[in-house]
Amino acid sequence: MLNFLFKKEHRLETLFFGYLENLAKTQEHFLKAINLCLQKGQCDDFVFLIKQTHKYESRADDFRDEINELMYSRALIPEMREDIMNLLETVDRIPGTMEMILNIMYTQKLTIPEFLAAETKDLIRISIESCDLMGRQIEVMFKRKEGVRALMAIIDQNETHCDHIEQQMIIRLFESDLDPFAKLQLKELIIAMGEISDQSDRVSKRVNILTMKRRV
Repeated sequence: MLNFLFKKEHRLETLFFGYLENLAKTQEHFLKAINLCLQKGQCDDFVFLIKQTHKYESRADDFRDEINELMYSRALIPEMREDIMNLLETVDRIPGTMEMILNIMYTQKLTIPEFLAAETKDLIRISIESCDLMGRQIEVMFKRKEGVRALMAIIDQNETHCDHIEQQMIIRLFESDLDPFAKLQLKELIIAMGEISDQSDRVSKRVNILTMKRRV
C-alpha cells in the first residue's frame, strides 16, 4: 500500500513539473509576442506567436486534466488532494491571462504608445520573473527543501513593484492626449498585464501555506 502511494506521489510530481515546464514555454512565447509588438506593432510574426502561446496554453489544460484524473484516483490523502487541485487551479489562471492579453491586443488592434513602452517592458519582465520564481517555489515544496519563504518574499516584492508600475502607467495614460476610448482600452490591457504578478503572488502564498501544513 505504501509503495502504491509512493508511486502515485512520484507520478504527481512528474506531471506537475511537466506542467511548469510547459508554463515556461507559454511565458517565453508570450514575452516574445509583447516585445515584438512593442518593436514592430502587429504583424504576421505577432500572430504566429499568439498561436504558439495558445498551443502551450492548451497543453497546460492537458496536464491539468491528467493531474486532476490522478487526484480523483485517490492519490494522496483527501485533504492533500484538495490542496493540490486548488493550487493547480490557481496556477492555471496565469497562462490563461497571458493568452487573454494577446487576444485583447490582437482583436482590438491595440498598439502600446511609445511613452508607455519602457514601463510595459518592466511590468512584463518583472511579472515573468515572478512566474519563474513561483515555479522554483513549487519545485522546492515538492522536494521538501528549504527556501519557500525566501522565494515568497521576492515574489511579494515584485508584486508590489508591479502594482506601482501599473498605477504610474494608468496615471500617465490618462494625462496623455490619446482618444478617451483608446485610454479605456489601454487601461483594460494594463490591468490585465498587472494580473500576472498578482496571480503569481497568490500562488506563492498558497504554496507557503501548503508547506507549513506538511510540517504539522
